[in-house]
Amino acid sequence: VQLVESGGGLVQAGGSLRLSCTVSGLSSKLHFDDYTVGWFRQAPGKEREGVSFISSIDDEKWYADAVKARFTITRESAKSTVYLQMNSLEPEDTAVYYCAQVLTSWYSFIPNQPRQYDYWGQGTQVTVSS
Repeated sequence: VQLVESGGGLVQAGGSLRLSCTVSGLSSKLHFDDYTVGWFRQAPGKEREGVSFISSIDDEKWYADAVKARFTITRESAKSTVYLQMNSLEPEDTAVYYCAQVLTSWYSFIPNQPRQYDYWGQGTQVTVSS
């Protein structure tokens, strides 16, 4: 299974970026819609933290308090891709952003801890200048 992120970069405070995470290599018995997919981020010297996740059940979503009302997560099943639209970016959003996924059926809620996810992308750098 491969998760490939794209869309990171350098942006000024107040600007926007859209991250993409495309999933490939799933077995023939499992499909993109069997998974909860989302984003973590890790800033230098800090622990990896959950940012936003989208479940395959009714597209239920979870957002960290720090990004609510600024970030929007969506999924496009036909492209096996999850997007994170990031608006009103702040210098505090600077981090490496990682895409991750886990089978939706493993939890009765949307997990938001790194140890709860078993497939990861390589990460994409987001830098917000002040």
